[in-house]
Amino acid sequence: MKPFFNELFDYNFYCNKKIIEHFLGMDNPLEKSEELFSHLLNAHHIWNARIVGKLPEYEEWQKHDLKDWSDIHYENQRTSFEITTNAEDFEKRIDYDNSEGRLFTNTLQDMLFHIINYSTNHRGQIATDFRNNKIELIVLDYVYYKR
Repeated sequence: MKPFFNELFDYNFYCNKKIIEHFLGMDNPLEKSEELFSHLLNAHHIWNARIVGKLPEYEEWQKHDLKDWSDIHYENQRTSFEITTNAEDFEKRIDYDNSEGRLFTNTLQDMLFHIINYSTNHRGQIATDFRNNKIELIVLDYVYYKR
């Protein structure tokens, strides 16, 4: 299970890094996409915090300055790799409060996969925003990453 999650998080890191680089090269970044990417970073951070039992530093829809994205992204990745490296049981159940303060329990495996899937969903929304605004799309397909 560790190699599987390490590869997924490596792919996730690659995709997010490509998006950050693309935004850094834009003259007029799209506000909606900026909000979505900040949210993607925040969600990854919040799920990591839930897994390690800490309070998150960011709010769900907190907007970050583009210059801070790389540092937040790197820290998210570092924490996720630390979690997967130190995991002894991916079926371990973890209690956490959601954004409305309701108590839930999921397995570590479910929570880690959710981070990846959630990020993919928001990258898809960003791609749609780019397409709708006639901005060149970034190729982030998994098969291209593996080539």
